[in-house]
Amino acid sequence: MSSPAAGQAAASPGRNTGRNTGKDTGEGRPTRVRWKMFLLLLGVVALNYIDRGSVSVALPLITEDLGLSKETTGFVLSAFFWTYALMQIPGGWLIDRFGPRVMASGACVGWGVAQALTAASTGAGSLLGYRLLLGAVEAPVMPAGGKLNAQWLPAKERGRGAVLLDGGAPLGAALGGIIISTLIAWTGSWRISFVIAGVATVVVGLLAHWYVRNTPREHPGVNEAEAAYIERAHAEEDAEAPGTDERTGLRPYLKHRSFWAMCLGWMGFNGVFYGLLTWGPLYLSESKGFDIKTIGWSTLAIFGAGFVGELIGGWLADHWRSRGAGANKVMRTLMGIAGAAVVAGLLGVVLVPDALTAVLLLSGVLFFLRWAGLFWSLPSILGGRANAGVVGGAMNLAGNIAGIVTPIVVGFIVGGTGSYTWALLYFVGAGILFTAASLVLDYSRRLAVR
Repeated sequence: MSSPAAGQAAASPGRNTGRNTGKDTGEGRPTRVRWKMFLLLLGVVALNYIDRGSVSVALPLITEDLGLSKETTGFVLSAFFWTYALMQIPGGWLIDRFGPRVMASGACVGWGVAQALTAASTGAGSLLGYRLLLGAVEAPVMPAGGKLNAQWLPAKERGRGAVLLDGGAPLGAALGGIIISTLIAWTGSWRISFVIAGVATVVVGLLAHWYVRNTPREHPGVNEAEAAYIERAHAEEDAEAPGTDERTGLRPYLKHRSFWAMCLGWMGFNGVFYGLLTWGPLYLSESKGFDIKTIGWSTLAIFGAGFVGELIGGWLADHWRSRGAGANKVMRTLMGIAGAAVVAGLLGVVLVPDALTAVLLLSGVLFFLRWAGLFWSLPSILGGRANAGVVGGAMNLAGNIAGIVTPIVVGFIVGGTGSYTWALLYFVGAGILFTAASLVLDYSRRLAVR
């Protein structure tokens, strides 16, 4: 059975699409709309992390304003992930059913509204409720990006596409620290800064709906050459893959080792990343004596290093693959290096008390940790284009189980011991899980499902 992409590719040279034609392929020089769209998605995901991390940046003020204990703070930080995780697989199914465009842009508008409403919090209960709402409406955005990676990019470009998509996480965390802290200083209120961030997010969501399309053929800016280039690559990929690229749902993937390794690897990664995202600012405030302004700049340095590292990791993966290296050699080597560097860096933070050294070590941890952004190429690699949404949703569900557990565990550790030492060792354990799972995953082929 031939795939739709293969049929489109075969038919495209004879079609009169009204697009440019020229010398390179008989269809003109390919446009590069796919990269413009992924740059827009980078901005969407960055806003995602600015909004979800804003509570952490403002936490020293919020805990004082609302009178939150360490244990209650842990639950508030965790609450976002309860609904975010719960909605991953339903969101992935809806993306495969209705397309990523409406789900991604609708999520962006929805979480902008939820972010602005958070400013109305009057106590732990209402703050918890708004965080639950924020998690629910944000849930589809990353699986939608994984689906767009599958629909828009040839296999040899998906590493760069994955890290552009996921690179919004450290970029948003880095910029969020300085943006939210600056807004608080400028307005004198964490509440007003949340409203401003929410309104900006709604505007970007409307922009995303205007520009993003589900497939290249649907986009008015894509010429025949770019559409045909993508379709030929997809046809070649389908010819080499086992079975057919048809929607099967999630159940057939549950019997495959690589599916579970993907989920556990993403869980370990998020145990480190979400731990630092949620508790990192308070750690710097209480353990290192940083004020709100210094926290903002430190967060910029730490998560900015993660953004740079993620882009470098994506470039390394695609460049190495283009020189003929196999997928398993590339990915296992890069993930192994990243995991070892993360574990060593976190142990260094435990052992070295100096504040500047801690910031430098955490910057190094984020630089290598964010190589894991390459995992967002896995839904398309393992699940194909038809099932990339639900497979990506399952991966993100596993990752966000760590998002649920980690803030609560850290809250009880810090509240019970009065120290962040065992919390950092918890992060070390999560880093070991990420490394081990990454090394047993088969990155080379689509999983055979029926």
